[in-house]
Amino acid sequence: MTAPRRLRWRGGDRRSGWPRRSLRTRLTLAASLAVAVVVVGVCTAAFLVIRYQLLRQLDLHLTQSARLAAQQYRHEPAGVVQGECRYLAAPACAQLVPTRPGDDPDNPYLLPVTGTTRAVAAGTHGAYHSELRLAGHRARMLTTRLGDGRALQVAVRADTVDRGVRQAAELLLAVGAGGILLAGGLGFWVSRTGLAPVGRLTATAERITATRDARHRIEPPPGRAGREDELTRLATAFNTMLEELEKSVSAQRRLVADASHELRTPLTALRTNAELLARSARLTDAQRERAAGALGRQLREVTVLVNDLIELAREEEPDPLVEDVRLAGVVGHAVAAARDHWPEVSFRLSVAPGAGGGTVAGVPARLSRLLSCLLDNAAKFSPPGRPVEVTLTGSGDRLEVIVRDHGPGIADEDLPYVFDRFYRARTARALPGSGLGLAMARQIAHAHHAGLTAEHAPGGGALFRLRLPARHRGLSQSS
Repeated sequence: MTAPRRLRWRGGDRRSGWPRRSLRTRLTLAASLAVAVVVVGVCTAAFLVIRYQLLRQLDLHLTQSARLAAQQYRHEPAGVVQGECRYLAAPACAQLVPTRPGDDPDNPYLLPVTGTTRAVAAGTHGAYHSELRLAGHRARMLTTRLGDGRALQVAVRADTVDRGVRQAAELLLAVGAGGILLAGGLGFWVSRTGLAPVGRLTATAERITATRDARHRIEPPPGRAGREDELTRLATAFNTMLEELEKSVSAQRRLVADASHELRTPLTALRTNAELLARSARLTDAQRERAAGALGRQLREVTVLVNDLIELAREEEPDPLVEDVRLAGVVGHAVAAARDHWPEVSFRLSVAPGAGGGTVAGVPARLSRLLSCLLDNAAKFSPPGRPVEVTLTGSGDRLEVIVRDHGPGIADEDLPYVFDRFYRARTARALPGSGLGLAMARQIAHAHHAGLTAEHAPGGGALFRLRLPARHRGLSQSS
């Protein structure tokens, strides 16, 4: 038997330093992290858009103020023409700057004048926006050319923009934090409700492990009756697995109980004959010979029974070398062996035209054992003077072996159970055998992808029909 395969868990490892968390915790954290990333991204994008729009409105206000100042102060000399912008409600402060520093007024400028400002006045540089501190407050300034060798500088305080940006940041921060908390709560709720069937499955598995009782079942998730989703399929698959496990455990228990029952009688007889031979000095030569012969027969019966039990308990065929087998030769060999084993029974073999050269993929020894089980069963019930008929028919894709006896046949109530282990009909309980031959025949037939059925023969008797697919490569490893 091959060793069971184990699935490798690639989750947290104690040696890697990562703490092991439950699946529910990991799902909650993953959902919260995903939503947090989305919320942070959306809030950041919203903040940048709001800040851009507020700055754009401020720049439009500066542009309008510059146009108005250009119309009002075009003919004014260089210098500050409007300088009350230290107040928030005051209009924009403005000043005129000439190209040459020698033309500057005696009074100092209110707004900073740089070389770039002179370049704008000379027409070698375009208009631009800049930021500065004005009366202790942040302000924004527009420098543009007036058209007569002078530059116009207009500045306004940016308090409203700063306040709007700050309020937007606080609002978005509150919305983001609330969204993350809500995502954590929803993630916990989803993981709790979504993993509830998994929790019940785990509890059922732990209960089965503790009690070794496979009769437990997992109930369908509430509200999911009749729905084919992943959780329902998981529960159904787990219940199906438990049903198969229960059948397997029940079959093993029946096998042990039946085997102990079948072994009790021959072991008792063996012990009786062994004790009898231990007092061989009190026996005559004839008694001693009969006891020794009975002991040998019983040892052989027990050996055959134990070997059959080992093969049936394995519940799978070994992994032999499959080869193309000429079925007519295997059938002929099995019939010849049956004639030697049952000299008082007549075996009649007939091979249909076209079937003699048919081959199947299989193991000759196992196919021979299958046919021997069928022939021994037929010979056991065959009345004196009536033959056991073996027929090989078919060609092409399917070959068929029919074994028929002329005995009492199989009762209708026994027909569904003839291939069960240790099952023996009332008419067969007085005959030799353990009730394992037909069970083994069915196991070998299943491994060779063959069909084996029992039915009533026309005119009386039992008929076993074995259908084998021709040249079917590979054997089944399960019975």
